[in-house]
Amino acid sequence: MKFIIKNARIIDKENKLIQVDFLLESGKIKAIGSDLSEIYGSVEKIYDAKNALVIPGLVDLHVHLREPGFEYKETIETGSLAAAHGGYTTICAMPNLNPVPSKPDRVKAIYEKIKENAKVKVLQYATITDELRTGDLVDFEGLIKAGAFAFSNDGAGIQSASTMYQAMLEAARLGKAIVAHAEEESLMNGGVMRLGKRSRELGIPGMPSIVESSQLARDLVLAQATGVHYHVCHVSTKESLRLIRDAKKAGVHVTAEVCPHHLILSDEDIIEDNAIWKMNPPLPSKSDRAALVEGLLDGTIDLISTDHAPHSKAEKEGSFVEGSFGIVGSETAFSLIYTEFVKKGIFTLEQVVRWMSLNPASLFNLKVGNLQIGSPADLAVFDIDNDYEIDARDFESKGTNSPFIGWKVKGKTLMTFVEGKLVWYEKE
Repeated sequence: MKFIIKNARIIDKENKLIQVDFLLESGKIKAIGSDLSEIYGSVEKIYDAKNALVIPGLVDLHVHLREPGFEYKETIETGSLAAAHGGYTTICAMPNLNPVPSKPDRVKAIYEKIKENAKVKVLQYATITDELRTGDLVDFEGLIKAGAFAFSNDGAGIQSASTMYQAMLEAARLGKAIVAHAEEESLMNGGVMRLGKRSRELGIPGMPSIVESSQLARDLVLAQATGVHYHVCHVSTKESLRLIRDAKKAGVHVTAEVCPHHLILSDEDIIEDNAIWKMNPPLPSKSDRAALVEGLLDGTIDLISTDHAPHSKAEKEGSFVEGSFGIVGSETAFSLIYTEFVKKGIFTLEQVVRWMSLNPASLFNLKVGNLQIGSPADLAVFDIDNDYEIDARDFESKGTNSPFIGWKVKGKTLMTFVEGKLVWYEKE
């Protein structure tokens, strides 16, 4: 089947927006240009982009789909539809599930559900240790054969250096990444937000930044010794940035991600004891937030991921201490980054596309689309000219736990295509 997307704008080599049409055929980009229907003949359908931006589909290395085990929070269907609503065409699902994907048959079972219900491309992580919190390593080779994308104990930093070292050796041998939630639990002291002036003012237990950076320092030394690809989840402190920067200079194979909420918000934005602001790692200090922005710009941080973490309404009501960690992010990430950074001249649009699409794909060798003839037609279409309000009633996710509800932003998703198939569109 052949389709045309007309009146689209793309970023040219000089970071300028130019108007083009796309011809999609058999799930791939057949041609990019103008007057394509005259050149290639009749097509089954024409989609009018109405001068909207078309970019390669976004790629998110860090989402929580909650299935199996926690379907009341999210499912593969609702989470992948939320991703499509945000312009994502490929997402990678974390393994803190029940049962956890620590065995090949469990990974295979999840992929069966993905095949039946996913609206976008979904890749599944396996755990590093059996049942997530034990010290016993998983069958890395068997899990890779079952389809494991990479290995992570996200949500539970590996507390034993020996366990992490052995895991890195095995992952390096098999050419897979270790994706780490760096968190030294012995230093947390019951903290639920960033330790600082605001936590003391609100009387909320604070978590020091060394919870992240101390374990990260250990892991970077181990990564250098093993040669593994070590990827750091949701970097949130300037100390972590310094460690990553130095490790890259030393030749360690380390990549790093940052989340939109850590780039945009700081702990000083928290004005009351309300769990809607509770996330892990917690919101950074103002100086950490500024350092994270600089870390993207200087290449210390390689990409932006969402850490989309849906919860039920009951789990986010009440105080910081009682509420669950996490916020949703799939449906708002591009709009927030575009509005807060591109429109303000801090990032270019080309940089954002690189951080949210091209880099995660290339760094993890993913077979996804780009704006090249012959590439899979994984495309996202955004209205970058008009304001809209982030409204929880528009979410496809089961979770609405976001501090960004009510914000006025630009960058509404109009259409998302996965291998030429329209998987989400803005209803009139």
